[in-house]
Amino acid sequence: MSVDPVLARIDSTLADSLERLKELLRIPSISTDPAFKAECDRAADWLVADLQSMGVTAEKRPTPGHPMVVGHIDGPGPHLLFYGHYDVQPVDPLDLWDNDPFDPQLEDTPKGKVLRGRGTADDKGQLMTFVEACRAWIAEHGSLPCKITFFFEGEEESGSPSLVPFLKENADELKADIALICDTGLFDSRVPAITTMLRGMLQEEITIIGPTRDLHSGMYGGAAMNPIRALSWIIAALHDENGRVTVPGFYDGVADIPDDLMQQWEALGFDHKAFLGDVGLSELSGEAGRSALEMLWSRPTCEVNGIGGGYQGEGFKTVLPSKASAKISFRLVGQQDPHAIRENLRTMVTDLTPKDCKVSFKAHGASPASVMSIDNPAFEKARVALSDEWPDEAAFIGSGGSIPVAGYFQSLLGTESMLIGFGKDDDQIHSPNEKYDIESFHKGARSWARILDALTKE
Repeated sequence: MSVDPVLARIDSTLADSLERLKELLRIPSISTDPAFKAECDRAADWLVADLQSMGVTAEKRPTPGHPMVVGHIDGPGPHLLFYGHYDVQPVDPLDLWDNDPFDPQLEDTPKGKVLRGRGTADDKGQLMTFVEACRAWIAEHGSLPCKITFFFEGEEESGSPSLVPFLKENADELKADIALICDTGLFDSRVPAITTMLRGMLQEEITIIGPTRDLHSGMYGGAAMNPIRALSWIIAALHDENGRVTVPGFYDGVADIPDDLMQQWEALGFDHKAFLGDVGLSELSGEAGRSALEMLWSRPTCEVNGIGGGYQGEGFKTVLPSKASAKISFRLVGQQDPHAIRENLRTMVTDLTPKDCKVSFKAHGASPASVMSIDNPAFEKARVALSDEWPDEAAFIGSGGSIPVAGYFQSLLGTESMLIGFGKDDDQIHSPNEKYDIESFHKGARSWARILDALTKE
């Protein structure tokens, strides 16, 4: 099977592909809002019907929440699992949208033609790049070059509560040689990339409790312990003067990246001053001696995401609050154990809490990092295929964010994930006026066609 006629068909049918994408985008599949449950069902039904129209054996699978879509099609060569999600974020604030978020519109911009609407980039547009590549293969050759399982989730934007149970119950069916995930982007909006590192996440809420009620600062100030002051000590103690996290055992399982990968990252020419300048900053503030990409992709972090305590309304109220709290998150890398870090953090905070105060903890999320081994020859084959499609040579990169499904595929299915996406930095995902470049959609489909070709050749 030659890939050339497949690429030609993707080119000639781009208008039809965009119309199909628009149909899917018109379905307001907001997973976090129960008012849109029927719409999530409708989006799943649409995908089932679309896959079936290509000859895929597909069905909607119920879960306690929104349904999964699972489809299978046989072929020679390896077995690939493709994952995407059909649910989208809420659209509020609606008044900041230039058009109806569920009436997708093509728009000419100084950077090229885009399609605007909720879900265009995250993740319906990305999902459909793969589907359209498969459609073109089948139309040209009557079949695909390999066996593919399609797996579309409807709860990614609402925490994926049904995902792990579903994977456990259907592990034998979903196991594959490699998983493909299209929910990432181009590096610097230009370089095609395969994400091989995803940071894990640990979230903890700390509350320091002091006096039995708020106190008048004139009557008690200086004599009574102020919980905000105690919390400030604790937060300040979480980092040393070089930006390293001081939680005992925190760096257990953290390794430096290999020299060859570091050289590839350096070759990307990442400008951290421009990156920070976009948000009104200028200086790196993480671990001393580390580059910006190391800090973002391969080093763990500790950040305070919110602080509460005392009077926060208009004007002034001179009180010593009875309690103060902070929400703290950690991005994790390598083999760091989130559960061990949580216990060590709690012990450290308890030891730092003044005698006159008590501390309580509330656990939130905890997931380990995912590191994909690029020793698998499929990764280099895919990188070369991407390089053939885009002006810039493709790179293996890390991600500062977390995509837990990649780790679940690894731990529950024993399947490594290859994360390839075509989003751009200014796609405004999760924000008003979300968009997806037509170039990203078009070249994304062509890229997947090349990757399928590359992965099925000896």
